[in-house]
Amino acid sequence: MPLSSSQTNNVTITPSSRLKFSFMTAADANLLYELDQDPAVMQYLTGGTTTSLTDIHTVFLPRLAKYADQQQGFGLWQVRLIETDEFLGWVLVRPMDFFSEHPQYQNLELGWRFKQVFWGKGYASEAASAVLNALAVQRGISQFSATALAENLGSIAVMKKLGMQCVKNYVHQDQFGDHQAVYYSVILGDAK
Repeated sequence: MPLSSSQTNNVTITPSSRLKFSFMTAADANLLYELDQDPAVMQYLTGGTTTSLTDIHTVFLPRLAKYADQQQGFGLWQVRLIETDEFLGWVLVRPMDFFSEHPQYQNLELGWRFKQVFWGKGYASEAASAVLNALAVQRGISQFSATALAENLGSIAVMKKLGMQCVKNYVHQDQFGDHQAVYYSVILGDAK
């Protein structure tokens, strides 16, 4: 459930050496749309199909609203360069298996999506690490996990930099077909 701006004790993410963070809302729809217009960014998500602005408003934002909770740190965290204020992408946080009958509130899923021009510069690892570190101090969080298609070597490299290890290989099924995927995880206290 979205929180009102008058509520206090919201999670904030401390800026890293190059990046700053803010909680994304429906007001950021155009940034979400802009990011999803590069087929390379969408390659491992939709097979390269870009997202329409209608889908941002009718599918993506309503889905985000179901788990977004800034007081818990759940949602999308906008990532910008400190130096130029340029929008790079986002880091997702939500309980693992959130859309199932048994969400894992002690095991947070991390995900990320960045503009292609910023790939290979360590931004995704830096941003995901900052988010993980900010949320790791919350009571009840014991684990962080991430999933990716098996051929998405860039995301798998980020998972490894976060100290995650492969838990399992599995077949991910969606409207785009069946895909080989991986599930990585780190138990707090085991992080490197």
